[in-house]
Amino acid sequence: MTAETDTTPSTGSCCSPTGSCHDGAADVRIEQTDSVTTVYQVKGMTCGHCEGAVSEEISGIAGVTSVAAVASTGLVTVTSKAPLAEDAVRDAVDEAGYELLGPAA
Repeated sequence: MTAETDTTPSTGSCCSPTGSCHDGAADVRIEQTDSVTTVYQVKGMTCGHCEGAVSEEISGIAGVTSVAAVASTGLVTVTSKAPLAEDAVRDAVDEAGYELLGPAA
């Protein structure tokens, strides 16, 4: 005689019945607490070359860890170890040949 057990087929994960560890839960992001992100409005960027020029100049400021420029919106997102002096950012943008309008609203 054999015993039969009624079991639900496994989906390959112990996390949830659907096989997802994120079954409806919000994604968790771990961000550095020692960094500052500021978004600036820059006038005059029109293409990828412009984005590269602005990013390269701002990246040269001490403490900057990342720069993402988007020509279509004119927004430049800068992450740094500490708040940056706006004059330093303005000088970098000027050096690239563009105009810093200030922090984005």
